[in-house]
Amino acid sequence: MQAQSETTSRDIDITQDPVRWRVLIVLLSAIAMSLISVSIVNVALPAVQKGLGASQSDLQWVLSGYALTFGVVLVAAGRAGDIMGRGGIFIIGVALFTAASIASGLAPNATALNTARFVQGVGSGLLNPQGVGMIQQYFRGSERGRAFGYFGSVVGVSVGIGPLLGGLLIELGGADIGWRLTFLVNVPIGVLTLILAFAWFPRPLLDRGPRGRVGISHRLLHIARLLDPVGSLLLGLAVFAVLFPFMEARTAPLTWLWLPAGIALAVIWVRWERHYERQGCSPMVNLDIFATRSFTNGSLIMTLYFLGMTSIWVLVALYMQQGIGRSAIEAGAVGIPSALMSAIAANWAGKRVSRYGRKVVIGGLCCAITGLLLCMVVILLHAGGYISPWWLMASLALVGTAQGAVVSPNQALTLAEVPLAYAGSSGAIMQTGQRIGTSIGIAVITAAVFALLERVSWPVAAAGGFGIIALVIAMSLVVALKDQRERARSAPMPADR
Repeated sequence: MQAQSETTSRDIDITQDPVRWRVLIVLLSAIAMSLISVSIVNVALPAVQKGLGASQSDLQWVLSGYALTFGVVLVAAGRAGDIMGRGGIFIIGVALFTAASIASGLAPNATALNTARFVQGVGSGLLNPQGVGMIQQYFRGSERGRAFGYFGSVVGVSVGIGPLLGGLLIELGGADIGWRLTFLVNVPIGVLTLILAFAWFPRPLLDRGPRGRVGISHRLLHIARLLDPVGSLLLGLAVFAVLFPFMEARTAPLTWLWLPAGIALAVIWVRWERHYERQGCSPMVNLDIFATRSFTNGSLIMTLYFLGMTSIWVLVALYMQQGIGRSAIEAGAVGIPSALMSAIAANWAGKRVSRYGRKVVIGGLCCAITGLLLCMVVILLHAGGYISPWWLMASLALVGTAQGAVVSPNQALTLAEVPLAYAGSSGAIMQTGQRIGTSIGIAVITAAVFALLERVSWPVAAAGGFGIIALVIAMSLVVALKDQRERARSAPMPADR
């Protein structure tokens, strides 16, 4: 594993170099761009439909196509970064994402837009695991917690500001131009990120395999063996088969047949990885990492958390616009305090996670459940004419606080004991769980809300949706408490004096 060891030894030196903080700025710029792109599209869909004459199926794929390709390439991209150099793969991802944003903004029809969105998802899938992997590489100890804290602050602000920015751009550009601006806004961020990456990233950007006088065919074969192409293909197909039915089931019920196929492919992938390792090769994912309880528990916490929490903003947008007739800007504005609290909480938690550990995550999950229950109260009281719906800003601020206290601290704790050589692919496994949780959660929870709407009013249905989300977060809390107890049992006993 020469290439792998060289990459590791070369990159460790930067942990004492001030340049690592400049590297973090580049990483966070790109991650902010990709997250704004996700949340901004939600408010742009009606304008896209009007501007391009898109069908309901076309609109579904504007969202689903991006999420699908993003989830499919994550783990393979993380492994490619582990082997070939994370800086180079990150730059390729940013360039691809930026080019696809231009194509999306200039799309002449719905087919062209969805094709560009597929490519945009690939770009995001390439760059995101490199960001997590490079934080693992370049930061140690309490500094890693701080770095993930800044990461969480950017996540909170980006997700929160996206809908508001989208509403403003649509108001500014009108129905024909506004939705295009929601894609083109990525371009200056992407170009600046590329410039800074080339200026600040350590060299070489890519590790091309064994050194010395060897032929190109030998180098390519060496890289191919490290990348585990069969494992990459099997896992990609498994993720596709699991995600696809949750994206298409409303219009094509037979797509549920993909789900057992996805589970079967996942089993085949695990067996292949074990076989590949026995052959003396480097597997795509070192499955032994799942024996590390902190990684397994942390990944499960995140999957359950995203299964519930990412549906909140879909539900808020539906309730504000369809339920009580508010505008897209108002629907976006109600989440501003949540974004600010998420940024503050992530920064606070990042500085303390090394001291308090999983207790920070447990506190955040309790805060999330409290915020969700208060959202139910606000909605029902507004339906009775007692209070303004803008009280949601206060209850959602608690949800934002939870976001900052859960996501980044949990990432730091989950990846703390993972070998550096698998930092990218392990982080991508965790992100894949998030993507699967997100897709399943949005599909199931929105379906439950619309099913309730056939029998009850919008306030009752929305409150019911928040109640379902609270139950899912409670499941995540149970796992976090279990992990905390296991850590307490395994902690060394104090020596007798």
